[in-house]
Amino acid sequence: MNLQQLLSLIPYYRSESSIDFSHIEIESIQVDSREVTKGDIFVCIRGYTVDGHDYAHAAVKQGAAAIVSEQEIDVDIPVIIVPDTSRSLPLMANVFYDSPTKDLHLIGLTGTNGKTTITYILEALFQAHEKKTGVIGTIQRKIGNKSYPVENTTPHALELQKSFYQMIEEDVDVCMMEVSSHALDLGRVYGCDFNLAIFTNLSQDHLDYHKNMEAYFQAKSLLFSQLGNTYNVNDQKHAIINVDDAYAEKLKKVTAQHILTYGIEKEADVYATNIHFSNGQTTYTLHTPIGSIDIRTPLIGSFNVYNMLAAASAAIIHEIPLTTIASTFANIKGVDGRFEQVVEGQSFSVIVDYAHTPDSLQNVLETVKEFATNHIYVVVGCGGDRDTSKRPLMAKIAVDHADEAIFTSDNPRTEDPQLILNDMTDDLDQTNYETIIDRKEAIYFAVEKAKQDDIIIIAGKGHETDQTIGKQKFEFDDRKVAAEAIRSLDRKMG
Repeated sequence: MNLQQLLSLIPYYRSESSIDFSHIEIESIQVDSREVTKGDIFVCIRGYTVDGHDYAHAAVKQGAAAIVSEQEIDVDIPVIIVPDTSRSLPLMANVFYDSPTKDLHLIGLTGTNGKTTITYILEALFQAHEKKTGVIGTIQRKIGNKSYPVENTTPHALELQKSFYQMIEEDVDVCMMEVSSHALDLGRVYGCDFNLAIFTNLSQDHLDYHKNMEAYFQAKSLLFSQLGNTYNVNDQKHAIINVDDAYAEKLKKVTAQHILTYGIEKEADVYATNIHFSNGQTTYTLHTPIGSIDIRTPLIGSFNVYNMLAAASAAIIHEIPLTTIASTFANIKGVDGRFEQVVEGQSFSVIVDYAHTPDSLQNVLETVKEFATNHIYVVVGCGGDRDTSKRPLMAKIAVDHADEAIFTSDNPRTEDPQLILNDMTDDLDQTNYETIIDRKEAIYFAVEKAKQDDIIIIAGKGHETDQTIGKQKFEFDDRKVAAEAIRSLDRKMG
């Protein structure tokens, strides 16, 4: 593609170059100077810690054919100057990859909790309905059954459009994407043509970035306002909203598109009754605008009922039969690190969960209390360099809902782990807790204390396979550490 074509969606830019842009062929778009090869265009993006403008000369040395910048740069290739490179990037990416989401059914999920689980439930539903799927989210990016690693829950605009283009090339029918509040606020999803948006819930998280809950809600609501303000009978768009959430009514006013609500407590279009939990399964009756059906599933807990209701709402919009929904829910496999059981033949239960917000931790502990017959232990910490206001809330929920809490390090990052623990425990009146900085030691401590029929919840990191201490990442997987701790009991007894 030539440079003139690539810039076709950018209405105003300037350049001192006298070269005819239609004669400059662009091989690819890059935002990392290390990835530049001959014929690429390098876009200078200002980040939190790195400014791409500082690497423009390095990009030229790598063979860049042109640079997009917010300022003059003294190089011997064309420099295209725009007011905001972050806004120009998705425009160029859409042109370069031929607006791939126009040919891809795109479902966006936003909310504090449940996004990852819902994407995997939807993946199973659409595959059962004989559709090829794509997934972009916290754990990985998937095209069909092939998986690729990810760095952010929602990648930047260039990587997103490239991923969608790859999905089109591989005949994907529908893509489920987690859309983080950061991504919405930073414009990473500009240029994405969503067909359906799902709202799970809104509870305290990321206030280190958004500062308050109203700003957090405003960021989340962008997904729904960006569904558009017009209607096309051949391309109908929908918003699926958890009506039980306190922000539901405000969110309804944000979108002009068709709304389908789901919930348990309030009147909704899709809802559940006769809900029963056990250690091995959940049962309930699913009610929808197209009928009702009994559900039996290995997904445990009220939060998973909400996740299934959201997924069922999307399935109904896509005309997936209730019998397919029921059979899929019955055979669904759990998501990595979401209420995942560690089984090594022990007489007690160990459950690893990603719960890292006050709301999600409370949900997990309340679910466990539904079927617990003995003591509940919870191992939990809070991340460093993140929202400090949720630390005492997490600790209070832990001691209120568990028989004993073991507070430990999560990802302390550049903070002192002991100071994080102090933030968690300073205001506690209860004494049913221990503080153990070393996470491995904390998990071993809980396992060694557990007796028959006790339940241990290891919360906060879930699927993560490393721990960030300082600025270094160290291999650490709660599931592997718990399994090792359980096996060590047998060695001690032997």
